Amino acid sequence: MSGVRHTVPVDVHLIAVRDGEQGPEVLLSRRAGDVYASGLWHAPSGHVERETVVDAVVRETLEETGLVVDPEDVRAAVVVHHRPPGGGRERIGFFFEVRRWQGTPRVVEPDKCDAMEWFPITALPEPMVAYCRAGLDAYRAGAPVALHFHAPDDPIAHDPRVDRLRLLHGAGAAGPGPEAGVRDFAERAVGRVTAWTDVSWARENSRVWHVRGAAGGEWFVKVHQNEKFHRRETAALRGWVPRLGGAGPRLVAADPDLRAVVVTAVEGRSLHGMVLTGAEERVVFEAIGALAARIHASPLPTTASGTVPLGPYDRMERHLDGARPLLESGDEERVRSAVAAARGFGPLVPVVTHGDLQPRNLLLGADGTVRFIDVERSELQPRVRDFVRVLDHFDGREDLARAFFAGYGRPLTDAEEAHLVASVALDSVSGIAFGTRAGDPELVERGRRALARLLTGSTWPGCPRTDTRAAGGVPGRSPGGGGRP
Repeated sequence: MSGVRHTVPVDVHLIAVRDGEQGPEVLLSRRAGDVYASGLWHAPSGHVERETVVDAVVRETLEETGLVVDPEDVRAAVVVHHRPPGGGRERIGFFFEVRRWQGTPRVVEPDKCDAMEWFPITALPEPMVAYCRAGLDAYRAGAPVALHFHAPDDPIAHDPRVDRLRLLHGAGAAGPGPEAGVRDFAERAVGRVTAWTDVSWARENSRVWHVRGAAGGEWFVKVHQNEKFHRRETAALRGWVPRLGGAGPRLVAADPDLRAVVVTAVEGRSLHGMVLTGAEERVVFEAIGALAARIHASPLPTTASGTVPLGPYDRMERHLDGARPLLESGDEERVRSAVAAARGFGPLVPVVTHGDLQPRNLLLGADGTVRFIDVERSELQPRVRDFVRVLDHFDGREDLARAFFAGYGRPLTDAEEAHLVASVALDSVSGIAFGTRAGDPELVERGRRALARLLTGSTWPGCPRTDTRAAGGVPGRSPGGGGRP
């Protein structure tokens, strides 16, 4: 113990937040005149006098912006322990969030400030005081405490190449992001993360975050629910995905012990729930068909044995056991009949598949290009495996079926149609069971719609088919496997 008591100045900073066109916006002022950091943007702030920190931020807000803030509307945001460049004295900064006030912000002290504007919190201005930027970055990351100690020769202005911010998250809580181990893994891969946004699907074991870095980059961090999905996704991202020239994400880092990956963001808007005109839908589904064809044309991995199990048929009993209490009369018999018909054709040739090709995993780019995400179910399977979850959109829309297969470049063979019907049947009973257990009503209803098609015998009208008409097998269909186009 040195016996020297540590004393530091205390200052307060206002984070005034309003809703803007691009999301939350914060109020900043530009320092001017004979003051520290003149010409740099900064949050309204000041020193604490003989008062509480809450009273101080209320007073400084009025003195600098003219806004009247009720102390009851002041919310703690983050505390930053800071040391300025040049070997200056350390200080403690209390940053407070305020979302309600009276009045309109204006420059009240023109000798200290020459501008005052609202900025999207995701697009802060430059040049900006690094200390203030550190506080706002910590606020966005949800950290209650942060350290920001400059090196002596650091600039006063924020410079992403000189990042001194260290976030301290609350005890017993991971904050808005994942646990500490996944956080550390992600930051070793891409640098300091300033914002974690949970974008997981509202279902069991989905763990995905959209992250933003201190220098403005964007990535996705995903923790797989099991080792199999982690192995499949990393193999796809290292193997066939890069060959498609930007149609999917790029793998930045992977950790098999955490079952975690960091991948680049893919440009585009999710097709899940997107409202399109009929003509736009036809264009999109033709593009999806073309994308599926590119995936299926990918070279097989050198480790591939050339054979795979006969679709999901070896798991039929397990699927039926799980769904039987939820099925309607006759559903099980129709599923078994569809599988028996497919078995009569023998196995299909395996190709590289996405494994979960459906609108929620597809993005529409500004240039009209369709791209994909989420390849944790990718494996060598018959090509019809990738048609299973697209077909639901063809119900009553033969124009979409024709567009899809036009993009794909060829119709189905009889053998492929039989295997597709069987695959859809099993996917349906599996979806009904899993969706009921996981509280996913969309998955349940998709399964029930598919089983209803089996009842009517309509399957999917409009899906073009090559009529081989050989003798034997199922009436009207030829035995034998379907090969590559």
